[in-house]
Amino acid sequence: MEAQIQESVPCRPQVKVKFQLGSETYSVNRNTGILSEQVVSIKEESMNILKDFITRHDVPNDVPDELVENSSEDDGEIPEKPPVKLKKTKFT
Repeated sequence: MEAQIQESVPCRPQVKVKFQLGSETYSVNRNTGILSEQVVSIKEESMNILKDFITRHDVPNDVPDELVENSSEDDGEIPEKPPVKLKKTKFT
């Protein structure tokens, strides 16, 4: 008995990605190769799109997580004191 192997040719992309950056929408499709190769290819193309978007819109590379405020003692502001932790006493 011989086993027949049929290669299925997908009629539509197996991996589709659609994302929006600002007002621009991008779509990336892949249907060649095995699924893991499609995912890698989608990732590479998506990263290239993101890189081009950042370059075109002049978005800074390093964006701090929190705003750094320049505080000096000349401002007249009194810094907040951290809360004081109270010690708990055990009664035996």
